[in-house]
Amino acid sequence: MPLPPAPTKRAALLSPDAHDAPARSSHGRSGRRSADRRTEQSDSNGPQPLELFDRHAAEAGAAIEPPPLPRAKAPPRPVQEPAVQVETRVRAPAPAPQVAQRPKRSKSNGPAKLFVLDTNVLLHDPMCLFRFEEHDIFLPMIVLEELDGHKKGTTEVARNGRQTSRTLDALAGAQGADIGKGLKLDTTGHREAGGKLFFQTAPLDYTLPTSLPQGKADNQILGVVQALRDLYAEDAPSRPKQEVVLVSKDINMRVKARALGLAADDYQNDKTLEDGDLLYAGSLALPADFWTRQSKTVESWQSGSSTFYRISGPIVPNLYINQFVYFEAPGEPSMYARVTEIRDKTAVLKTLKDYGSVKNAVWGVNTRNREQNFAMNLLMDPDVDFVTLTGTAGTGKTLMALASGLTQVLDDRRYTEIIMTRATVSVGEDIGFLPGTEEEKMGPWMGALDDNLEFLAKGDGGGAGEWGRAATNELIRSRIKIKSMNFMRGRTFLNKYVIIDEAQNLTPKQMKTLVTRAGPGTKIICMGNLAQIDTPYLTEGSSGLTFAVDKFKGWPHSGHITLARGERSRLADFASEVL
Repeated sequence: MPLPPAPTKRAALLSPDAHDAPARSSHGRSGRRSADRRTEQSDSNGPQPLELFDRHAAEAGAAIEPPPLPRAKAPPRPVQEPAVQVETRVRAPAPAPQVAQRPKRSKSNGPAKLFVLDTNVLLHDPMCLFRFEEHDIFLPMIVLEELDGHKKGTTEVARNGRQTSRTLDALAGAQGADIGKGLKLDTTGHREAGGKLFFQTAPLDYTLPTSLPQGKADNQILGVVQALRDLYAEDAPSRPKQEVVLVSKDINMRVKARALGLAADDYQNDKTLEDGDLLYAGSLALPADFWTRQSKTVESWQSGSSTFYRISGPIVPNLYINQFVYFEAPGEPSMYARVTEIRDKTAVLKTLKDYGSVKNAVWGVNTRNREQNFAMNLLMDPDVDFVTLTGTAGTGKTLMALASGLTQVLDDRRYTEIIMTRATVSVGEDIGFLPGTEEEKMGPWMGALDDNLEFLAKGDGGGAGEWGRAATNELIRSRIKIKSMNFMRGRTFLNKYVIIDEAQNLTPKQMKTLVTRAGPGTKIICMGNLAQIDTPYLTEGSSGLTFAVDKFKGWPHSGHITLARGERSRLADFASEVL
């Protein structure tokens, strides 16, 4: 698998002719071998900074004091050769391995278990049969009966039911399949599943308390689990001893199972994270002794208005591309930077633009805290195609996204228009059908848009008077389209600035559907508060917003930041803390 393109900001340190050379160059084995020889020769002379950056800094007039190079007086080589040399001498690690470093449940070394699946697990994830690694799966007959009752309709549950039925039919129809001995789960190409699938082919003898109605499907499943537990409690000539565990998404079902002394567990595979506190925050505080440790190895150079630092040490493996780092200590100057490049054991930090100052205001909006400044740097960067913002109510997510969108649509002409959508999940009772067109139906859901546009138009109108403000409002609204997520399938957005509000109420599948609508030149911003999930059966660990943050971290063209402090009002801040 080829490496993804290197970060675009790294190319800014090259000459204009070599801007895209590292990202598009393809090197063979001979090039890598020659690069290794050059690296060995360089290492024999002691640690040396990269020649390319030193020459660039000298041209820019930056004050750098690196060790002198033995070939410093040699005539300059062609621009293309150093660009290729840098790419081959120090390979930039692909972000994908960093994303794959998410801790997963380790494979068990003990005996295989027998998992009895509840119907809601099959309706929740039709691929759940292949998610249990080396363990076996048992389906009671009542589960198949319930599955048959949910297959009609166009809902997501009905679609999952039909998909599960097709999967079961494919497993049963595989060559050499024997239902009596169990169906091998890897016969349809899913090599990660090493167990077998068993159906209930004969009545099982069990006795449940009289307080549990015998005709209820849940109680019949509990009876099957109890019978299997007794059956597999001891070794037999035809089958080994196994632990029997019920897997269900129904909390009450698991409580009843434990009350009967049966092992029960939730289906965990749909959760991106076990704990919401482990979610990638997008920023990292540098330790107090950071500059003391880096004093002898750090390199710095100037490019335009930004300062770059090349650092090394044990902190580098914990960094991701486009992650923000900051250093704050009493009596010392603060530093706020973003990771733009990671190569082997070194990382390059680039200082940020301060959007808190009046001269850098974005559509009349200034950032008020550190995290807001981080977010605005991502929103205004044309090389970042996907931005995720999380935070409590009043942290400025929607306001900053709209302000940067209006600036890049109306002033910079970078995008043609703003498209805004959100998950239409109500907090309380639904008010029923809404009249009008698609945009008029979405109007009641877009109160946050109207509130922020009122603030932005008032701040931009200046002394234009009532007519001027009305013209400004009309211009702004002509460039903002409100769309419903129900009609997104099959669409492609070209050069659009897409805002997905309340993204915490999306499932991972819905998030994938929306993000894959992006065409060339499109930027997508996903915003939400993971503490305000209104969708049934979604948690912080299984939300589509959590899914997107975890999967996109480390990609050179995406960024995430968790906004920490609310700036709405003192009343809202206090309410979010105590209520």
